Order: sequence, then structure tokens, then C-alpha cells
Amino acid sequence: MTILITNPSFTLVLISTICGILGFFVTRLTMPRLIKKLENANIIGKDMHKSAKPIVAEMGGIGILFGFVIGIFAGIYLHPILTFQLSVVLIVILLVGIIGMVDDLLTLSSKEKFILLFLAGIPLIWIAPPNVGLLYLILIPIAVSIVANLTNMLAGLNGIESGLGVIAMTSLTISCIILGKYDVAIISMSMLGVLVAFLLYNKYPSSVFPGDTGTLIIGATIAAIAFIGRIKLIAFIVLIPNIIDAAMKFYSAGVMERQQHRPTEVNDDGKLIIPDQGFKSLIRLVLKKPINEKDAVKIIWGIGIVFGILGIIVAIIMPEIIRNTTLAQFIKYKDVLYYVFNFS
Repeated sequence: MTILITNPSFTLVLISTICGILGFFVTRLTMPRLIKKLENANIIGKDMHKSAKPIVAEMGGIGILFGFVIGIFAGIYLHPILTFQLSVVLIVILLVGIIGMVDDLLTLSSKEKFILLFLAGIPLIWIAPPNVGLLYLILIPIAVSIVANLTNMLAGLNGIESGLGVIAMTSLTISCIILGKYDVAIISMSMLGVLVAFLLYNKYPSSVFPGDTGTLIIGATIAAIAFIGRIKLIAFIVLIPNIIDAAMKFYSAGVMERQQHRPTEVNDDGKLIIPDQGFKSLIRLVLKKPINEKDAVKIIWGIGIVFGILGIIVAIIMPEIIRNTTLAQFIKYKDVLYYVFNFS
């Protein structure tokens, strides 16, 4: 008890851990019943990357959302000082989750999704640093929309989205702790615990897909952590696999609606192959030769782990970077952009 009183950072790390563990068990216990409910409601889809094309429950991101909500509620209860900050994050993630549900059920266009996600990210402006300019404030909801779409694009294989989410949240959590952003770790740890539990059902062979409900939530959480914790560089590094994937798709096909996408195909041996025509992507870069779905996902995870570790390394050396005179001057000029169009 003495440690908890005299060491606030230890207290916050402990609370973050509790939130993550609670989120894990809530999602772990919720998913089997949710999967059955989704199947009974005919919210299902075919797993196109298997020869037998098995039927799998969709919109499993509802379980991710529910577990995260419980984890954040625990953080609010255990550390009331952070009530406002955590409540704003919760509002944003709930709005993004609702948008994901609508998209899963009604199929929104790319433009509609971008605009709605932008609107969902606006509440994060309430917890922006003081006295920042209008440009910085506008960038926050734009980032929420972009990052949510990035995590939504690198998807389609069993466990790829939730696995990359686990890697990203692990890197961000460790980075937050290294940099003393213990309060932000409550957010990342809550999502980490939930995604680990969801991955148990989403990994190969998957019994549930996250849907846009889940993939959009993951990206929105990363964006929220990046701005609240002011670790945007680390978040950018962690997202490089998603950025590469999006860049390849835009370069080869421009902005396409999902109905225009040709899915990766399966050969007679049950291995994934690239279709004769279609856009380029990180997954298809891996599929230079036929490969099992499980192995393809592991390779993508491996790429994610490399950049996750790189993000942690940047967090470790960041204090030295700030102390470097030249780099500190560069950061000072960069920070000036935060105050552009400040009319206060």
C-alpha cells in the first residue's frame, strides 16, 4: 500500500494492467455467446481463403468494443482524476464502433466512411494540448479517419488485423511506460487485453471475423493514443506496414470501393495465390509464390513486429534526441506548427 501511495507511476501501471486483464476476460467470456448470436442472426460470411469456403460469423468487433468499454470504465473507477480524458476516448471509440457496425450492415462508400470517421474524431479536440492552433485541432479528427481506414485496409486473412493490433498496442504500451505516459497506457493496455482475447477466436482457422466494427476501432484507438500521449512518431512507425499496404493499393488502383476488389484466390493445394488482375498490396507482395494462409499471416505479423520493436527503440532514445541541440531545434520548429491559426 505504501508503494501505491508514494509512487503514482506504479499505481497507474498497475491500474493499466488491471484494465487490460479485465478487458481480456470480458472479451474471452463474451465471444463464444456473441459468435452464436451472430450466426443465429445470419450475420455471417464465407471464408474465401479456404478451399471449402466455410461460413464464419462476422461483426465480431462488437466483442472488441464491449471489452474495451469495460476496461476503460475500470480505469475511470480506479483513477477518477482521468475521468474526463478516458470518457472522451470512450465516446470516440463508441462512435467509431457504431460507424463500423453501419458499414458492416449497409456498406458505406469510401467518402461516407471518411466523413463519418472525421466527425467521430472531433471529441478528441477537447483533450488537445492547451493553446494549440486551428490547424492542429483539425488534424486530430483527420488522423482518426485516416488511421482507422489504414487498419481497415490491411485485412482479410485469419488473425491478420487483430494480430497486428496486438503488436501495435504492445509497442505503444511499452513506449508509453518508457516515456512516462502512464495515464495513456490505460487506453493501450485496455485495447491490448481485448485484442489478445479476440485473437484466440480470430486466428487461423478463424471462427469469427472482426468486420469493419473491429478494424476501425483498432485504428481509432491508435490515433487517440498518438495524440493524447504525444507519441505521433512512434504511432507512425508502428503503422508503417499499414501505410505501405495503402500506398501500394492507391498506386496500383487508386481509391476503389470494396466491391471492385478481386479477392486473393486459393489454388487446388489450398494455398493462396495472386489473381491474374487486381491491385497490389502488402499481402500480395508476400504471395510471390503460393503460400498457406497461416504462413502468410505470420510473415505480415513478422513485419509488424519489426516496426513495433523499432517504435520501442525510438521511445528509448527519444530523451537523448530531445537533449541533442540540433534535433531539439528541429523539434522546436516543428512545434510551431501546433500553434498555426491560433486566434486566442
